[in-house]
Amino acid sequence: MTTTHYRTCTLCEAMCGLVLETDGGRVVSTRGDADDPFSRGHICPKGVALGDVHADPDRLRQPMRRTAEGWQPVGWDEALDEVAEWLRAVQRAHGRDAVAVYQGNPTVHNYGSLLYAPGFIRALGTRNRFSATSVDQLPHHLAAYSMFGHQLLIPIPDLDRTDFFLVLGANPAVSNGSLMSAPDAAGRIKAIRRRGGTVVVIDPRRTETAALADRHHFIRPGTDALLLLALLHVIFAEGLEKPGRLAAFTEELDAARAVAADFPPERAAGVTGIAAEEIRTLARAFAAAPSAVCYGRCGVSTQEFGGLAHWLINLLNLVTDNLDRPGGAMFTLPAVDVLKRTGRGSHGRFRSRVRGLPEFGGELPVATLAEEILTPGKGQVRALVTSAGNPVLSTPNGAQLDRALAGLEFMVSVDFYLNETTRHAHLILPPTGPLEHDHYDLVFYLLSVRNVARFSPAVFTAAPGALQDWEIFLGLQQRLERGAKARLKHAALSRLRPHGMLDLGLRTGPYGSGFKPFGRGLSLRRLRKHPHGIDLGPLKPMLPARLFTKDGKIHAAPAPLLADVARLRARLLDAETQARTAAEGAFDLLLIGRRQLRSNNSWMHNYPRLMKGRDRCTLLLHPADAAARGVAEGASVRLSSSVGSVVVPAALSDEVMPGVVSLPHGFGHGRAGIGTTVAAAHPGASANDVTDDRFLDALTGNAALNGVRVRVELVAKVDAAPLAHEGWSAHV
Repeated sequence: MTTTHYRTCTLCEAMCGLVLETDGGRVVSTRGDADDPFSRGHICPKGVALGDVHADPDRLRQPMRRTAEGWQPVGWDEALDEVAEWLRAVQRAHGRDAVAVYQGNPTVHNYGSLLYAPGFIRALGTRNRFSATSVDQLPHHLAAYSMFGHQLLIPIPDLDRTDFFLVLGANPAVSNGSLMSAPDAAGRIKAIRRRGGTVVVIDPRRTETAALADRHHFIRPGTDALLLLALLHVIFAEGLEKPGRLAAFTEELDAARAVAADFPPERAAGVTGIAAEEIRTLARAFAAAPSAVCYGRCGVSTQEFGGLAHWLINLLNLVTDNLDRPGGAMFTLPAVDVLKRTGRGSHGRFRSRVRGLPEFGGELPVATLAEEILTPGKGQVRALVTSAGNPVLSTPNGAQLDRALAGLEFMVSVDFYLNETTRHAHLILPPTGPLEHDHYDLVFYLLSVRNVARFSPAVFTAAPGALQDWEIFLGLQQRLERGAKARLKHAALSRLRPHGMLDLGLRTGPYGSGFKPFGRGLSLRRLRKHPHGIDLGPLKPMLPARLFTKDGKIHAAPAPLLADVARLRARLLDAETQARTAAEGAFDLLLIGRRQLRSNNSWMHNYPRLMKGRDRCTLLLHPADAAARGVAEGASVRLSSSVGSVVVPAALSDEVMPGVVSLPHGFGHGRAGIGTTVAAAHPGASANDVTDDRFLDALTGNAALNGVRVRVELVAKVDAAPLAHEGWSAHV
């Protein structure tokens, strides 16, 4: 007999509601939950594969120790004791900063990890903290921190009410929104046009989102900030600015106007590839729309001017009266208000040892992790803790990091896969699978296009002795922290558990007291009575009360961002710089990434239903660029940069602009010693074996994964790469 479960999908940011039918320990049916007030029955191929994650035979289910004879199982107490002993020994010998921590992006899909990993990291006391943030959305955080006073106070497009949606470097039709959780984003975009609105996409590739738009403009990768300055120039020069009620609590608008004055459309046109008149037309249309919102994502944030670009996106919304009002960029009010429970942020309090890159929010840019391991001296990283991450495939110059990890004195990974990164670990600590613990989205309700809440109980009971992520982190924290006070704290954390913290957050949150639909207010007990979730209403104006700046005002032109404009001017507009760049070898093409519906970074490639069909790891190449190099459809080509090269099949298409090539990230599963058999059979090539760890946004430290200079050459013959699992001994 089957049992029905209602569940939030945890495989991307959209938070789609699912209906799972189970029989014993198997998921036998998955469909969208039509009664979910947010996703309204929408489901994508990843959601259908959620049961495959649970049943995957490659998923580790007990701690594993690497030995000379291969991987061997070990008990939990022995494994946790050994990890703690190693970490203490390394820190005693070399100092606290000799241990580093890396957290991957699945962390934010697990509220137990979010609540309990910080205590373990504080117990380590290391400055060498890294995460996927600095290969993703760090520029968003810097812009929010600088303008609004909190790193998580990120404006969200009011997608369901806007009249004009301007999209830069984002593909929400495939991602279902990133830092803009929007199930069935394609349907929501179509609805904009049905109600008479306009959708414009700016992207070096004619994406799936561009196919839904009124207009699409190609743009040279890395020049979005220049385009945005030109749009602002038109708005200021033609008197189209109208900050509305925000003017009363906004500072530095004159400084913003002054910097835009130096960037007329004619100056930007030749560099961006968008004609000056098109820029003027776009600026006027955006300013004239009843409501409008500009939104940028990975193509904008993972480039060398990501910080500037996201400041300018916020500024464009601000000066056209499209910030904090319906149809524009708004702020959420989630049921658990994490803004009041997390740090506002910081920037540049300390810097990395080798290259002097700035911290943000207590983390260093992950682009410097490999050199921190490889460079001798005081503070050298000699041990590493990874959690739910695969930085060998997801960070720039992954091949260098791969080599660095092999030389660590100790490494431990909290992960349930033996992947390209965890194969270097001495111990792997696998937590329960996503259907074996309850779920609540602490982070993504902060980034949602509507205020909603949903709690999902565990679908399956975990095997006896299995540990959840939070139990692993608490177990390690207990072993690192000693003394009577520490024991009392650990006992309280153990009793409270994640769901106790969640209940406290709901009860003390904005809907926890006197919220009429719930009588005495929202609590976990009351939320459980609504298995499909609850709708807390559309986004509402929140400013100035929601601001976290010391003076309670919006800062339209923060000093660090204003100062960075000089770097933009020198890099993109200085004639000598342009001539020098053109002479840089034969790297005459620019590389960008590519989002795919059946993939999510590096961790959705081990499920047959998502990997079936033709090869998706292909290099998109414009036909004119292909002809100049003698490349035909399907031919093997070598993609090279200053740091490395990969061989991939070419796919010819005019959906990329001339001079640009596109390779999806997250592949590269041909490395020996991994334990993901389906992924190993579809290895592809890692784009991050070509991206450069020294090419980044100097302001934020975020990796520049788009706009990398590359060349493409026809390969006459390709040697077959090893695809099978070869074991650790063969790898060494």
